[in-house]
Amino acid sequence: NAPATTEIYTEDASSAASDVYKRQLFEELGFHYIGPLDGHDLPGLVKALENMKDLEGPQFLHIRTMKGKGFLPAEQDPVGYHAINKIEATSKPTAPTGPQPADALPATPRKSGPKYQDVCGQWRWDMAAADERLVGITPALCEGSGMVEFAGKFPDRYYDVAIAEQHAITLAAGMACDGLKPVVAIYSTFLQRGYDQLIHDVALQNLDVTFAIDRAGLVGQDGPTHHGAFDLSYLRCIPNMVIGAPSDENECRQMLYTAYQHEGPAAIRYPRGKGPGAQIVHDMTALPLGTALELRSGSQVAILNFGSLLAETLFAADQLNATLADMRWIKPLDTGLVLDLARRHDLIVTVEDNAIAGGAGSGVNEVLLASGISVSLLNLGIPDCFVEHGDQGHQLKSLELDGRGITERIQERLFEMNNGSVTESLSRTVEVSR
Repeated sequence: NAPATTEIYTEDASSAASDVYKRQLFEELGFHYIGPLDGHDLPGLVKALENMKDLEGPQFLHIRTMKGKGFLPAEQDPVGYHAINKIEATSKPTAPTGPQPADALPATPRKSGPKYQDVCGQWRWDMAAADERLVGITPALCEGSGMVEFAGKFPDRYYDVAIAEQHAITLAAGMACDGLKPVVAIYSTFLQRGYDQLIHDVALQNLDVTFAIDRAGLVGQDGPTHHGAFDLSYLRCIPNMVIGAPSDENECRQMLYTAYQHEGPAAIRYPRGKGPGAQIVHDMTALPLGTALELRSGSQVAILNFGSLLAETLFAADQLNATLADMRWIKPLDTGLVLDLARRHDLIVTVEDNAIAGGAGSGVNEVLLASGISVSLLNLGIPDCFVEHGDQGHQLKSLELDGRGITERIQERLFEMNNGSVTESLSRTVEVSR
């Protein structure tokens, strides 16, 4: 004899009508509905689960929890404490004094500009005010994607589809078919969930959908589940896709505008956190697709930077007197500049905050291979591993993607080209600090 539902949970009279409806809904689907229970009452939950073992058929246990339960600041501000870093002690230890090791790196300057998510949010607001066809779609990433103000100003053009990335993309495709211009705000790691819809519902039909891809590259304390390490690799192979990676805040705004004006699927990927503090031009100007900028002219080495590591590559270029290009577009790639740089230099170096496998550097390799130009290549990016938690600066250093690390990798390759052993280089591994 199975215990009655009333023996498993205690029902509040004020919500009885609502709970009866829920019970009827799920029991009509063939479930034995039990709940709602207090999700923070562990002894009660254990008792309920023990009792449910004796019930036959499919069971539906409904529990209620409070976000941030047990930590008062999180209970009072569940959105602000959704993702938190290390909580510092009230009194922090003082900075070390006295002489430092010769190889000690200078402290990373604190970035003072707006967050990239807010740059995108401001662009979305401005673009929506200028074009009533714009609709904003997000899969439960309103705050993290800078959409709070947009949702308040344009509630009839704002769609939060909850944690349903596939639906977000198919909804955007349907809206584009009806003449609207959807902008999908989504994290790089979560876009992976909607890959089939991205290919079949958007790209296959060449629909006018703009993807604002947040948290591209290394995301610091959010760790390996949230790193945007694969988007360039999985987007680059899709026909009809346009892909851009800005190097600063203003370039981000102008590239979003360019993607929006493009009549087809386009993705602009930008990192978590703040940019280098570039002056943001309010007027929006479409950038020529597939056109890079040669920022510095040097000799022997040409560094091709894709995205947010421009400051690090500029450091390396200055140290090595290398040519530096801000590539901006991954697809279409500025093949003309790539071929020109290959003819003028001995070593082409690509730098990106994406997986090396299949990333922007692979696109450069393909162009050079097809052209028949013989030039040494070095692809720098995220290696074939999952990068563990840590602050972004530490992660970049551990992968040798900071300024000093990039410089040393290039120097090693130059040594191999001139005097060294390639075999010794291939045996060298990058140890990722955990």
